[in-house]
Amino acid sequence: MNSARDTDGHGSHTASTVAGNYVDGVSFFGYGKGTARGVAPKARLAVYKVVWDEGCYTSDVIAGIDHAVGDGVDVISISLGFSTSAFYENPIAIASFGAMKKGVLVCSSAGNNGPFLGSLDDGVPWSLTVAAGTVDRSFAGTVTLGNGITITGWTMFPANGLVYNMPLYYNKTLALCDDPNQLALSPYAVIICENRGRASVLKQLRRVARSNSAGAIMVSDDPFLFELGKVPWPAVVISPKEAPALIKYAKTAESATATLKFQQTILGKKPSPAVAVYSSRGPSASSPGILKPDLMAPGSLVLAAYIPNGFAAKIGGNIDLASECTMMSGTSMACPHAAGVAALLKVSHPEWSPAAIKSAMMTTANPFDNTRNPIRDNGRSHSFASPLAMGSGHIDPNRALNPGLVYDTDPQDYVNLLCTMNYTHKQLLTVTRSKRYNCTNPSPDVNYPSFIVLYTSESLGKTVIRRFERIVTNVGDHPRSYRAEVTTPKGSRVTIRRRY
Repeated sequence: MNSARDTDGHGSHTASTVAGNYVDGVSFFGYGKGTARGVAPKARLAVYKVVWDEGCYTSDVIAGIDHAVGDGVDVISISLGFSTSAFYENPIAIASFGAMKKGVLVCSSAGNNGPFLGSLDDGVPWSLTVAAGTVDRSFAGTVTLGNGITITGWTMFPANGLVYNMPLYYNKTLALCDDPNQLALSPYAVIICENRGRASVLKQLRRVARSNSAGAIMVSDDPFLFELGKVPWPAVVISPKEAPALIKYAKTAESATATLKFQQTILGKKPSPAVAVYSSRGPSASSPGILKPDLMAPGSLVLAAYIPNGFAAKIGGNIDLASECTMMSGTSMACPHAAGVAALLKVSHPEWSPAAIKSAMMTTANPFDNTRNPIRDNGRSHSFASPLAMGSGHIDPNRALNPGLVYDTDPQDYVNLLCTMNYTHKQLLTVTRSKRYNCTNPSPDVNYPSFIVLYTSESLGKTVIRRFERIVTNVGDHPRSYRAEVTTPKGSRVTIRRRY
């Protein structure tokens, strides 16, 4: 469509997340009912279409960001990434450098190639790179067995389906849910599908949707399933811990039955947030000396606006459901959350530079979840998340309003970094688009709010010394005294010296 109209739904979703106004009675087919709004609901929103049905072109991305800057925007949210490692070939790096020079902060998504290290898309030092996390909300369905046992599981089946007192069928030896031929012969009943690995579970859901079953109970603890939220058939997912009671009843009862109920929302889920399994991890291939991502924001199963003529959910293989809002997951959904916070900070502190706004969000981000333990990583067997997965932590808008100290950076500091990358003069000009900058003081150490030291195989068994210099600026109302405290990484020693 040769217009600014959204034909995909991605742009509508992200735009309403960053600055959508209040809308009552919103839900995803009964899940997450309530009043929806964007992070900065009173912000003025300008949308620039740079991706088309025919593809995405470098010239369109640069032109879109340049036009936005020219139109006077304060913050840019771009849920788009390029895997190229060279900044002079990356349209977001090029255009966001120009935006930064004009005082505009660009927020971009980290990418959805996790949980592998080094899978980050851009990692542009002068933009804010946002990772995705889960939220403290879950969508539930209940399984009530004929013997009275009730199991609360997870589902997002997009209808108030009626699966009442149906026969319960289980056959482990035939691997029922993994064999399309057996599924075709299965009785009209609620069938049990056991966990057989990530690819198998997703395939099981699709197979069951094409079967003769009345519904299904899936046994799985795969975070991919819970974070992507596609359930095209009356199915409830229960944990392996709940499975023994279910299977015992199905095997021993003379006439086992099950009832499935849907469209339930549970708030206050713990632990939460956690790093989403799909969120791309650092270090950045383009600039590994800068710790990326910068921080984490809500990205899994975010409810926001959608195009009304596209399908938001499916039932079976041939029923498409439309909706004016939908649930989406990705770092694309996390990015506008951070951009909305940046817009609020810009209103409260119009004198702050893009680097100061970014610093305020990073230094006040929360590394702990709602159980007061370190945030966990769903892509690493729920172990504690590293900064390469979550950056500084989960974004905290209220604390960011008053960060105390900020690490401010001007364009020349970033140029000093570029000057250490063996770029030609022409390649450097491609990024900066200006001859006013020089390479008289090249340095890989930018006045950045985070620190990273990379150890190579050649450094094993040797002492590696890395020196960082930072200048902090007090943005509080009054003079303050600060004391530095360091939790030293294992095998390292950190010494802090101050100078005036």
